[in-house]
Amino acid sequence: MADAVSSSSLALSGPVTLDTLDEVRALLDQAASATRVDLSAVTALDTAGAWALLGHRGMRIEAAGPVQALLLRTVEAALPLPPARTARPRKARYWVGDVLAAVGAAVAGFLTTSAQGLGFTGLVMTRLATTLVRPRRLRLTALVHHMQEVGLNAVPIVALMGFLIGVVLAFQGAAQLRQFGAEVFVVDLIAVSILRELGILLTAIIVAGRSASAFTAAIGSMKMREEIDAMRVLGLDPVELLVLPRLLALVIMLPVLGLVANLAGLFGGGLMAWIELGISPSQFRTQLLADVDAAQALVGLSKAPVFAAIIALVGCQQGMLVKGDAESLGMRTSRAVVIAIFLVIVVDALFSVFFALWGV
Repeated sequence: MADAVSSSSLALSGPVTLDTLDEVRALLDQAASATRVDLSAVTALDTAGAWALLGHRGMRIEAAGPVQALLLRTVEAALPLPPARTARPRKARYWVGDVLAAVGAAVAGFLTTSAQGLGFTGLVMTRLATTLVRPRRLRLTALVHHMQEVGLNAVPIVALMGFLIGVVLAFQGAAQLRQFGAEVFVVDLIAVSILRELGILLTAIIVAGRSASAFTAAIGSMKMREEIDAMRVLGLDPVELLVLPRLLALVIMLPVLGLVANLAGLFGGGLMAWIELGISPSQFRTQLLADVDAAQALVGLSKAPVFAAIIALVGCQQGMLVKGDAESLGMRTSRAVVIAIFLVIVVDALFSVFFALWGV
């Protein structure tokens, strides 16, 4: 290949192809100061040669034939664009506008979530009223299945939790009451704490983490596989088929689980009081029956249906909101657990205030 180089131009001759690519690139590098490339004497040009010529973007290509010009334009259109220059990230600053925008977005998200929850609750209550009028519409097989899943299968973990809570309360209460010689009142501490508050509250939290996530994952998976859309096409109601059995199963079984937690807590507290304070089981039972009445247990268990409805509605609603990807399923599952536990604690606080005002 022959070439002629001047201070501002480079004239190439012969083939500019893949076979001569190294020689062409060497010539282009030697003529780095040239601003023009003359192709009038080039006899052959392929994509490799065009790529080499276009790689030196500071050079203007001249005297290219029609076929060569078309090839150069085609190769140039296929070349990747140079990376865009990005501005350096400014230092993190929280301006007043940014704070207001963040607060506004949070408030708007909260209101949207609340409105969706109220709308879904109203829809479920409408379907429940229809089912009460026409009991044959209730799927008993699904109801029994979910009662086993949310109730019977949760008994071991709930009983263990209640037992450990009773042990902890007895141990900590004994350490404090021993200073005043009032060890016997540890029975009242255990009974009132477990029967009135901790038994059903911690049971609801465990069920929220266990069942709300399961409801969201099950319904969300059906939503991803378009099974819920298929139900609607077939004229079936997804709320009636999927939500009501789960809701009723949890409303029925959560009081039972709360009772299991209460009995396990009293057993654990009595065992630790016997070991730590020497309070015999008969003395524990006598003190329990003398100072604690059934109203304390009824106060705690009366919260169970409300907690159950909250957990079931939140879990099923988040499942219905799942989109078509796995990321949405994971996000909705974790959100269901967080929202359910938060609402359970808030409602428990409202119950405590209500019972205190009414002197219950």
